[in-house]
Amino acid sequence: MNENNLATELFAKVEQEDLAAVEQLLSAGAAVDTRDASGRTALMVATQKNNLPLVKRLIAAGSDVNARDVTELTPYLCAGANGFSAILRVMIDAGADRSSVNRFGGTPLLPSSEKGYLRTVQVAIDAGIAVNHANKLGWTALMEAVILGDGGRLYADIVSTLFAAGADANMADRDGVSSLAHARNNGQTRVIQILEGAAAPSQASELQEVRSAIRAYDDARALLLLETAAHTGSIDPLDIAYYKGYVLGELGRHEEALQAYRSALAAQPDALEFYFYTANCLRAMKRPEQALSEYDTAIAAAPTQTYFRYHKSNYLRELNRHEQAVAEMHLLLEGRAHRYDYWFHLANSLRSLGRHEQAAAAIENAIQADPTNPLYQAHKAQSLTLLAASTQV
Repeated sequence: MNENNLATELFAKVEQEDLAAVEQLLSAGAAVDTRDASGRTALMVATQKNNLPLVKRLIAAGSDVNARDVTELTPYLCAGANGFSAILRVMIDAGADRSSVNRFGGTPLLPSSEKGYLRTVQVAIDAGIAVNHANKLGWTALMEAVILGDGGRLYADIVSTLFAAGADANMADRDGVSSLAHARNNGQTRVIQILEGAAAPSQASELQEVRSAIRAYDDARALLLLETAAHTGSIDPLDIAYYKGYVLGELGRHEEALQAYRSALAAQPDALEFYFYTANCLRAMKRPEQALSEYDTAIAAAPTQTYFRYHKSNYLRELNRHEQAVAEMHLLLEGRAHRYDYWFHLANSLRSLGRHEQAAAAIENAIQADPTNPLYQAHKAQSLTLLAASTQV
């Protein structure tokens, strides 16, 4: 088998997650960092599959964790953006460039804070990734967690983790608004208490022990503490359900995590934040239709909130279901034309669909809101270039 055939077969077997076949191909001399048409290496494919054994094997064979594809994404940045914490730790140990950023100027800390990946936030902070780095939108990880989070238990824990690591609550975005001001505007009581340094409501020492165990990556101990507290009644049942679900998810026991979260919703149907947790469980189990249904249930219960619809649109983009993502973004923009980040995401989905003229028009709205941002100007220019190329075909 020649070199090209070996490389083609390597990509195919990584796509199929066939570790034994990958081993054979590497032994036969397959070039580990051959690129596909999108500039991806086999390591990027393994990362997108969240397949830790394949990732480790490809790194051992010399694959570059910092290799960029045509979208400027590296396996390291991909792991962080998707909450693949175990893979992220392996890549950091393998020499990932911790100062590298994606095409939007974000380190792994920013998308993980936005999407609610608490463990990934912990890993990034422990690796020394700059906590106050701002992306090209002018947002830090703390801003992402506040602006795009709901202020519930998970996002409060992310904010607490960032704040303890030195995140600046008074650092302003490009509109001159700080994370603390955003939290106040959004009525995020838990987050406000954290960022103001106010004394939190008295909590059982057992809950602090649970949090300490999670912070130390000792999930087994955290689970044992939660099971004990469930019998003694020393911790609020909703807190037990949240932390139990979180820990079980980190242990890969997603079905049990889902049951824990559903128990909270059964006890308190208006605890809508738990729909985000159930959706994340279903996403981890690769059950996208059920995950989308969880978002829809929460959207129906709170139609004026943007949180669930935004995260649904984010997931649709990850699934490459851009037509549906566009529809969700149009709903989000109704009455919110000032949200230049929404226009930016809409433009990206339109461009993915080849609707370059509409993409340019959408990004123009972001330019009107923030005319000096070079990111928007660059994206408009790219859409116009693609439009010109498509009309010449």
